[in-house]
Amino acid sequence: MTEQPIADSAPLISLIRGDGIGPEISDATLEMLQGAGARLRFEEVPAGVAALPTHHDPLPEVTLASIEKTKVALKGPLSTPKGTGFRSVNVALRQHFDLYVNLRPAKTILGVPSRYEQVDIVTVRENTEDIYAGIEHFVGPGRSAAESIAVITRHGSERIVRYAFEYARKHGRKKVSIIHKANILKMSNGLFLEVGKEVAKNYPDIESDDVIVDAACMKLVLYPERFDVIVTMNLFGDILSDLIAGLIGGLGVSPGANLGERAAIFEAVHGSAPDIAGQGIANPSALALAASMMLDHLGQGGAAERLRRALYTAMADARTRTRDLGGQANTAEFTKAVLSYL
Repeated sequence: MTEQPIADSAPLISLIRGDGIGPEISDATLEMLQGAGARLRFEEVPAGVAALPTHHDPLPEVTLASIEKTKVALKGPLSTPKGTGFRSVNVALRQHFDLYVNLRPAKTILGVPSRYEQVDIVTVRENTEDIYAGIEHFVGPGRSAAESIAVITRHGSERIVRYAFEYARKHGRKKVSIIHKANILKMSNGLFLEVGKEVAKNYPDIESDDVIVDAACMKLVLYPERFDVIVTMNLFGDILSDLIAGLIGGLGVSPGANLGERAAIFEAVHGSAPDIAGQGIANPSALALAASMMLDHLGQGGAAERLRRALYTAMADARTRTRDLGGQANTAEFTKAVLSYL
């Protein structure tokens, strides 16, 4: 565990560089944060495959202790070791710290290739329940069947829907859509919908509706402008947030935040891309945008807005946009462009 001082009075952040391209995009993001004038200190801690050689655990106690102390983490993409029995590190972090909100904003970015214009959707995904609760087992001899149990609670449903409406009110959003499959899953999804409608009554200033998940998928690709804030359960949120990222150019420009009462973890939601690791061509935009969300969370809104503006300006120009977005720049060139705008 190493600490990188910037200013003694600055907030201390747990830094997880991640696996694959994680260290490259983390280095780029740290440069951008400094260029934006962010007041931060970083304590680097291991997780994922990178933690195994020294800690024999993809989520070591030292990492959990660091986040318990700092309350805020910036995390690069992690790989879960295959064939080892370890569960997803990302899911483990969310459940350990009860990070019940997964917040995924998606907004059209000028210059980034997309089939759509004027997309501006925020997905609020319940982050700790549903199928991801991890209650599953094999049934019958010879693993002839398997069973997974989706857990939906009134408490979990109420707090995530309330967060969505509070977010909408705070950020001047006009509408919250509750996404479900209560027509078929009448008890579990029915409970979520029932609670959602109860919570919505407390926010008469915000329009609300409910949409069956399959219809929501169709409407998102036909009329994405009809959606504003989406709130849904864990599994549907996982799928829908990636679909919505596709509306604005992909996961390379899609940041995410995992929020709870005990901690907040900000992350690039894409994978670790080991096939391009070390080649210097990775796109750091998603992690840098997540870092801007972290700055907002820490009350450093000025630095957050400077960073976002510089990122959008660099992505608008094909000469400085990274190659995965149809541009010409590598990681270092893109970072240099962002720093020049800062």
